[in-house]
Amino acid sequence: MPAPTGRRWRQLGFQLIAALLCALALPSLGMARGGDPWAPFDTPWFDRLGVADGLPHSITTALQQDRRGLVWIGTLSGLVRYDGYRMQVFTGNGSSKNDIPDAYVRCLLTLPDGSLLIGTNAGGLSRFNPFDNSFHNYPVGRGGTSDRKIYAMALDGNRGVWIATDRGIDYLELHSDRITATPLGAGMAARSFSILQDRAGNLWVGNNSGLFERAAGSKTFARSGHATSDDVDAVLNDGIWALREDREGRLWAGSTQSGAAWRDDAGHWHAVAGFSGLEHDHSRRPTVRAFNQMAGDTMWMATDGGGVLAYDVATGHLNAIVHDTAMPSSLPGDSLRDLLRDSAGNIWVATDLGVARYDPGARKAFALLPSTNADRALANANVRGIFVDSRQRIWLALGSGRVDVIDLAAATIRHLELGGAQTHRDVQAFAEMPDGSIWVGAQGLAVIDPATFAIRDSAIPELDDKPVLHLLSDGPRLLIATYDGVYRYDTHTRTLTHFTHDANDPDSLASDTVRRIAHIGDDIWYVTGRGISIATSPMQNRGFRNLLNRPGDATSLPNNLASSIAMDPQGNLLVGTYGGLAILQPRSAGDPYRFTTIGTANGLPSANINAVQPDDYANPWVSLPNGLAMIDGNTHAVHNLGVRDGLRIASYIYAASARAPDGELMFGGLGGLTVVRPAWQPPDEPDAALAITYAAVNGAPLAFGKLPRPGESLRINARNRSLRVDFALLDYDAPSETSYSYRLQGYDEDWVEIPRGSLPTAIYTNLPHGDYKLHLRAQTHGMQPRLIESNFDVSAEPRWYETVAALVVAGLLALTAIVAVIQLRTLYLRRQARHLQQQVELRTQDLLVANKRLDELANTDALTGACNRRRVLELAEEVRAQSPDGQACIALLDLDRFKRINDTYGHLAGDAVIRHACRVMQQHGRDTDAFGRYGGEELLACLPGSTLEQGMVVAERIRSALADEPLTYDGHTIAITVSIGVAAYRAGETLSQWLTRADGALYEAKHGGRNRSVAAR
Repeated sequence: MPAPTGRRWRQLGFQLIAALLCALALPSLGMARGGDPWAPFDTPWFDRLGVADGLPHSITTALQQDRRGLVWIGTLSGLVRYDGYRMQVFTGNGSSKNDIPDAYVRCLLTLPDGSLLIGTNAGGLSRFNPFDNSFHNYPVGRGGTSDRKIYAMALDGNRGVWIATDRGIDYLELHSDRITATPLGAGMAARSFSILQDRAGNLWVGNNSGLFERAAGSKTFARSGHATSDDVDAVLNDGIWALREDREGRLWAGSTQSGAAWRDDAGHWHAVAGFSGLEHDHSRRPTVRAFNQMAGDTMWMATDGGGVLAYDVATGHLNAIVHDTAMPSSLPGDSLRDLLRDSAGNIWVATDLGVARYDPGARKAFALLPSTNADRALANANVRGIFVDSRQRIWLALGSGRVDVIDLAAATIRHLELGGAQTHRDVQAFAEMPDGSIWVGAQGLAVIDPATFAIRDSAIPELDDKPVLHLLSDGPRLLIATYDGVYRYDTHTRTLTHFTHDANDPDSLASDTVRRIAHIGDDIWYVTGRGISIATSPMQNRGFRNLLNRPGDATSLPNNLASSIAMDPQGNLLVGTYGGLAILQPRSAGDPYRFTTIGTANGLPSANINAVQPDDYANPWVSLPNGLAMIDGNTHAVHNLGVRDGLRIASYIYAASARAPDGELMFGGLGGLTVVRPAWQPPDEPDAALAITYAAVNGAPLAFGKLPRPGESLRINARNRSLRVDFALLDYDAPSETSYSYRLQGYDEDWVEIPRGSLPTAIYTNLPHGDYKLHLRAQTHGMQPRLIESNFDVSAEPRWYETVAALVVAGLLALTAIVAVIQLRTLYLRRQARHLQQQVELRTQDLLVANKRLDELANTDALTGACNRRRVLELAEEVRAQSPDGQACIALLDLDRFKRINDTYGHLAGDAVIRHACRVMQQHGRDTDAFGRYGGEELLACLPGSTLEQGMVVAERIRSALADEPLTYDGHTIAITVSIGVAAYRAGETLSQWLTRADGALYEAKHGGRNRSVAAR
């Protein structure tokens, strides 16, 4: 294995520093939150942006928020404009006017006029003009910057900008856009990494040779002095990469390898405890790249290799916030370049592995997860049970035989692991006995000494094969819930009794699957998988009162599958079921048990209640398969937690919940432990802007600076009147949980909802001209839902022919034309009337001839020229109506083996056969007879005035003629035979009945051998 390089040794050193800082007793984050006992465990949750999200490079170098609220991100491969959903990238590969001069962006600065200064690594300084989306690249050298490498920039009020370069300090006067060089002082190197003008007008320069100051009104620089210790002196004489003036007027300086120091408003310098001066072994500290002041009196320091160091000035505590390989919510990496606090309060971190964003205001809930920092993290992600003992310690039942014990007072987590029969078995439950011992339910039971944490496995050997679901202590007795009923164990006598469900006893335990056992008043409630069993004594084995769901009774238990039970401070009983939350209605002794149900109809996202836990204000909180919700104890209104509240664990399947010693609520989930602070309320802050972040009119994008703000107007010219508007709520928080809609008043009848997962965009094409109002809406979710709206006037210009003048002229011309046309039309119509009269007379004759021909066509079969089906049936109906009984016949003819003819000689030959058969039939019929094609190869003859015998004679004549006259077609002689069914009319029958009898006779002829005539019976 090769020896580590110098860089590798430094990285190992930074990691060691971070680990030591993480082990400090009370992190500064906690102290900044007013002594919150959970603060040591409440690590920042970072959402990440990377190359997969659109960044051109993973190494991000600079962060700024412009005047409109959009975030600009500098990277090694370009500049990014980001609105929370979309990224617009400038890569340095375009023209000089439309792109940055160098892809490597080192620093960014938003100017008062809304423009943006970009300092690059090798392309010098550029200024982005948002009013035409152009870049103005300043020269390097005479009349420009001292060097192409720009390290830092700082505003001089509203007049100008100080610029720190690789070869000097420059000043940009904003009004004239002119750059001048600033003389350096004695001892200063040419290279300066950082620059700052404080509120008093003093100019501070972080130079390669240390920190220098030019006092307000002075023209010369002097080395900053008044160091109070060697450690501070080491910082101030090191290369200074970062400078910051905080809210209290203190100056912070971060160095290349000596840590950081700060100067109070009296001019005295102070060390950062644990991070000023070199290490004891003289190894270097990570470079400080940026500062950002957090809530309270905490300063974040972004370091190159050591993550974020959070320093509490009041207490002197230092806490490291670093990348954790076990936590995707940690920093993406520990090499940081910049920090930004945006207008919504989010903290952005530029790292070598993308950008991380943290919302310090999402504190209603937080997640405690597994981590490489064992003292402050869980040993397993699955929290199946929670218990608080008499010493105010929190016991977590985890998967794979793990038990974690949280000691809030000591800010530590102790990790235990069961052995013996409980090895690698999921832990589910705890109970504390009168002697203080903690009984643990897994597969079987174990006992833990509360003082030494010594574990005694297989505490009840008879139950080593029984998964324990819940435990309840009752004096010296322990009630044990399992999948096999309930066991009662006396810890004094060591006797074990067992009772179960009896299918033949309706008053036995409701089910063998017992999920919870609870003391409710003087009773014991057994919460099972098929209802609830109530016992009046812990020694009771049967004779229970069972509460079940009664179909059709809305006041009964909403579902037999119950999961949890709790009592709120006002004495209301809460039961979690898989049909919703059941709240017991007030009752007197002997009254039936009636419940009020809160379910999906009330706003819960799921009716499957896994755990219920009331807060100190009698509001029930419930865990669900898809989140957490709070139910108002008075109104029963449902409030669902979201990411904006700090909820990060999405799924909860275990009946795991408990109240922490200080009133926080804990819920176990599939990803860890969620801690809810019911009393915490976010500060009342104004809503973030719902802004148009991109717009294209008739396909042409608008410059960023010309995008309308709320209340402003947008004009669409008359070319094709198309509009595209991208918009976003610029709080950058929980974009996937924000719902968007829009409506163009005057065009849209209703709001258009943006589907979840789609980008918030409104697109219109071919708008009618006129004035509209575009309404944009964003709906946030969580405990503090907000509905934010923005309105914009939209004017679509008319085309030239849609203007009022054009319409008036067109109207006058149209009126004149109408009068002229009427006059000409009148003359024309009179002349035409005479001509038409003549034409009508001639056409009448033609019409009579045509109608006659149409009648023939309508009644004639196109193939044979005989009557078609419709016509021959009409004639047959007339004959039926006029004929007495037995004095008319119908003959149905069907060509024998016609398919064989088609298959042998072709369909054209088949058509010729049908025509031939029809011709022969007509030749051998009488003038009074009607012949027609009935369908396909079937023909129909209607023979009026014929008895059955006469009809058979005609049929035989036709049959014989066809048999004797084969058809010659295309050189082939085709023999033709026919089967005929004859039916005489019977008085009173319908035509359909008459035809049916003829068809039956035809059927007999076919089955009698074909080529024959058969009379119907």
